[in-house]
Amino acid sequence: MTAINDRSATSPTALAVAQAHAPSWQHRYARWLVATDAVAIVFSLFLAQQVRFGDSLGTYREISVAIAAGWLGTLWANRSRSQRIIGSGAEEYRRVWLGTMSVFGGIAIISMLFKLEIARGYLMVALPVGVVLLMLFRWMARRVVIRAREKRGQCVTRVLAVGSASAVHDLTAALAREPWSGYEVVGACVSGSAMPHEVAISGFGTIPTFGNESNVVNAVLATGSQAVAITATESLHGRRIRDLSWDLEKLNIDLLVAPGVVDIAGPRLHMRPVAGLPLIHVEKPQYHGAQQFEKRLLDIIFSGAVLVFGLPLMLTIATAIKLTSKGPVFYRQERIGLDGQAFEMIKFRTMVEGADKIVSQLADLNESEGGVLFKIREDPRVTVVGRFLRKYSLDELPQFINVLKRDMSVIGPRPPLASEVKNYDDHARKRLLVRPGITGLWQVSGRSDLSWEDSVRLDLFYVENWSMMADLLIAAKTIKAILGHSGAY
Repeated sequence: MTAINDRSATSPTALAVAQAHAPSWQHRYARWLVATDAVAIVFSLFLAQQVRFGDSLGTYREISVAIAAGWLGTLWANRSRSQRIIGSGAEEYRRVWLGTMSVFGGIAIISMLFKLEIARGYLMVALPVGVVLLMLFRWMARRVVIRAREKRGQCVTRVLAVGSASAVHDLTAALAREPWSGYEVVGACVSGSAMPHEVAISGFGTIPTFGNESNVVNAVLATGSQAVAITATESLHGRRIRDLSWDLEKLNIDLLVAPGVVDIAGPRLHMRPVAGLPLIHVEKPQYHGAQQFEKRLLDIIFSGAVLVFGLPLMLTIATAIKLTSKGPVFYRQERIGLDGQAFEMIKFRTMVEGADKIVSQLADLNESEGGVLFKIREDPRVTVVGRFLRKYSLDELPQFINVLKRDMSVIGPRPPLASEVKNYDDHARKRLLVRPGITGLWQVSGRSDLSWEDSVRLDLFYVENWSMMADLLIAAKTIKAILGHSGAY
């Protein structure tokens, strides 16, 4: 993160005029989505006609036009191209899915009420093809934006953070940790009597400060910020925030308020205006009921399919292990699962026999930050076959047996050792509220490269915000992480 060294290099008036008239990448992105949505919908309906009717289109030409118009209109009504969510991933996909289901649900209701004979084969082609293309085009567009953010620093919203020094630090560190989020803190207005000249962010550089909360507008002009994020502060609240919003509106600057509720996903947060106050209602985490049944059903179907279709590969791996090193094919180790209950986790053996007995001799080589985990990038105990299996996570295939036994889930927090759990504080112990997983946020976010603090943070985020859509996205990202074998050792 680069500090702004010259605070007077740009004229405030010129900068404000440039911001007010600068073309917004969000507008261009939204227009691109309109075009790609239209292509996806038209193609899916055209293909459905060709598959179902061939060259005999008949009245389905008019029906297709009506469905296309309704489909595009529903995507617009669901605000699937809103500047607040474009490029954000899960929420964007969710709105596309809801809009599409609304259209086809409406078609089913209308055809039933008016006794319309709409061919089921036509709809059975149009729906899946349309959904796949809509998601694919949006994924491609999002990848372009993420690449522009990470490689060229484009498609980024410059943010001025306002609040206490510690709150500004936490906000800046969180945004800098995920540069693909699209927000970059370029300056800060810090409250309190002792205002530092800059705020140091460990591992990311420094952020210059521009006085306190009374200097927000001048700081916006000096930094070229496009948004102001208000964090925890004692002196800026109520009427002063409202007055500030009016001042920023004249400059076409967005106002963001970070309520201090950390690691809570958007679907759990609901704004409820009560007595003129915008109260944020935080839904309880969903661990039981229908959600638990859905997750268990996914575990059974997915694990059963992997074990059946992956049997030839597993037999090949077992043979390679047996022929290249002494010891059993499988490695069994006690891990801690749901509610702190111990279970025996099964993996293909990737280390020499008796590797656990020499851990103490390698303690000085531990590369894990935080000291709770034990990780060595070039672990001398790993066999040649084991290194290959770890690189592509093939050693974890037998864990699907644990999933069928209800010891684990396909997706969840990392299964910890008993020695690790002994060092858990009350915060980290919440990881045990759900079954551990073969993969999870830790797997798709760096795996062994993660520090202990980041591993805990990701696992707790999953525990707090579990949803079926999140599980599906993690499963898709796991494939990319395995093929890229980042953080695998």
